[in-house]
Amino acid sequence: MSETEDRVELGRLNGAWGTGGWVKVFSLTDPPENIFEYQPWRTAGSPGLLHVRQWRRQGPRLVARLEEVATREQAESLHGTMLAIDRDRLPGAEGDNYYWHDLIGLSVYNRDGELLGEVTGLLDAGAHDVLEIGRSGGGDLLVPFVTGHFIDKVDLAGGRIDVDWLAEWTDAD
Repeated sequence: MSETEDRVELGRLNGAWGTGGWVKVFSLTDPPENIFEYQPWRTAGSPGLLHVRQWRRQGPRLVARLEEVATREQAESLHGTMLAIDRDRLPGAEGDNYYWHDLIGLSVYNRDGELLGEVTGLLDAGAHDVLEIGRSGGGDLLVPFVTGHFIDKVDLAGGRIDVDWLAEWTDAD
């Protein structure tokens, strides 16, 4: 695995907040505040590591003061910076719970044994997540990630997901 494959994206910085070097934080964790449980954050480029000195909810958004950022200009320069942690720092998923990054790349087969494609991403659709399945012939399938209904089995070790889905059920249908 490459260094970036050993990391899991937690969110990103969305620019400055105020004049004192605070930054706006967009979180991919659930709940969003959990992003602050994982410290320090790693970045792909400079500065490499970011340490949260303090954070708070400011209306609908999260904002943080970082040890490495003292001015508004420094905070603005980090706009769009991806925040990640090393994969081995995440707690293990339990039961029928999975980290999205563990599902990406798995082969998806239906009950007829047909290969539908490979998981290329997931979407948060509110009530449940949705698998994005890339097909070799083009076009994606979207399959609701509902265990016991559309999702029969997830086999991380075997690199596959078994689904109750017909190959001809596409987005256009």
